[in-house]
Amino acid sequence: MISVADALTEILALTRPVGTEEVALAAAGGRVLRAPVLAGRDQPPFASSAMDGYAVAADAVRAGAAFDVIGTSAAGHGFDGALGPGEAVRIFTGAPVPEGAGHVIIQEDVHREGDRITLRDGYDRAAYIRPAGMDFTRGDAIAAPRVLGPTDLALAAAMNAPRLSVSRRPVVALMATGDELVMPGDVPGPDQIIASNSFGLKARFEGLGAEVRMLPIARDNRAALMTCFDLAADADLIVTLGGASVGDHDLVGPVARERGMEQAFYKVAMRPGKPLMAGRFGDAVLLGLPGNPVSSLVCGEVFGVPAIRALLGLEKRARQRQTARLEAGIGPNGGREHYMRARLSGDRGLITPMARQDSSLLSVMAGADALMIRPPDQGPCPAGSPMEYIPL
Repeated sequence: MISVADALTEILALTRPVGTEEVALAAAGGRVLRAPVLAGRDQPPFASSAMDGYAVAADAVRAGAAFDVIGTSAAGHGFDGALGPGEAVRIFTGAPVPEGAGHVIIQEDVHREGDRITLRDGYDRAAYIRPAGMDFTRGDAIAAPRVLGPTDLALAAAMNAPRLSVSRRPVVALMATGDELVMPGDVPGPDQIIASNSFGLKARFEGLGAEVRMLPIARDNRAALMTCFDLAADADLIVTLGGASVGDHDLVGPVARERGMEQAFYKVAMRPGKPLMAGRFGDAVLLGLPGNPVSSLVCGEVFGVPAIRALLGLEKRARQRQTARLEAGIGPNGGREHYMRARLSGDRGLITPMARQDSSLLSVMAGADALMIRPPDQGPCPAGSPMEYIPL
């Protein structure tokens, strides 16, 4: 039995980033950028006005100065000409600053009669000109890898990049196992339950950018498992649910090894999730999760999420932990790292573990918004103790 940290290190060592594909900019939201985006132009491409007003020569600005308005510069329609002494151009926000101008007088600071303006006393002395390249210049880059958010897409558009190189969506095959399982909507027998784990993991992994395939339930026999492994042949990550322990009906490990899996480890010193397995399965990573619903979801957060991020080409690392203070004291922990379902108290910065921690209780998991982490053999913790957690 190995530690959680060692198990994650082993899993991440098995992962190899998937390939890339080009997608249209409008379809790139949430994808992982794999090649830098280079600006094809300066932004703004010309000196532009930051306000509505009048463009004049910088050295002519003083209270009482008068100017003749000789034209207009609007966004998309600049003034075709140059300013001479005593001249001004009516200008609007975003419009090109005409040649010879070095200052934009805001419109509130002038008195206008016909085509002549006079600068008032107490005028705003800011120049209100955005220089060319103020935002970025040709050749500047959006660095990769990164998950592309809304502002990244807006920046890439301004850089005139219509297509981006992103990670292919890694294919994840979810394989629930067990004679006791039926799909939602089916009628369970007297000794059966509804398969649930796959649905939670599918939603979680798809939210990270994976393409998730739910395989048929594999019954507890060699032939059914062989068929499901055949269906998962083109996956980048195979996630089995249940059947990874050492009981008479736990056949996932033996069948996977028969099919060529190179096992990295079996059993992790954690609660919940001790019967966890990982290895290399041809070109795929195989992650064998426990069958208990909460155990599989917790292990999906701790191990599955980092594995998918690594497949996408992002940094290989554990989930980032945060810290909150314990709302009420708790007793000692046992010999395994414990991921307790917990509730956060909003802006008070407090955390409270749920009263029931059984690994079969999905209702408790659904009511939690954090996994509070207790190190092995941690002693009693009084109220106010700092506790690490992973947000859900």
